[in-house]
Amino acid sequence: MRNTARWAVTLGLTATAVCGPLAGAALAGPSPAPATLYAPSALVLTVGHGTVAATATPERAVTLTCAPAPSGSHPAAPDACAELRAVGGDFAALTAGDDVLCTREYNPVVITAQGVWQGKRVSYERTFANECVKNASMTSVFAF
Repeated sequence: MRNTARWAVTLGLTATAVCGPLAGAALAGPSPAPATLYAPSALVLTVGHGTVAATATPERAVTLTCAPAPSGSHPAAPDACAELRAVGGDFAALTAGDDVLCTREYNPVVITAQGVWQGKRVSYERTFANECVKNASMTSVFAF
């Protein structure tokens, strides 16, 4: 019985927190339409050691939101969003210069991108031989 009451209180508080602001907005009257409409672009980017994302533990993860304005926990969100816009959100097209020399050490690094880019679902994964190869191959999108 105690668990049922606890769940009921939790559910009630959650409903109040989620629906409360909506009820207040409905009572205040219609809000003006936004000046421009945009397709959402919100991503979660991860980096981890391993050969595939399914078995690798993410070591670093950031959020990147590019619409309506660059934001998120990504350290260079404006640059990353600009690079993604330049390639139309195609992560495979992101490339950096070939002027970096790396060792042939095999310590695989896997990167992932999950989320939405301009309203379309995105799921990207790529594995590199080591951290140096990843940094030499990718732009600022995965530099975190």
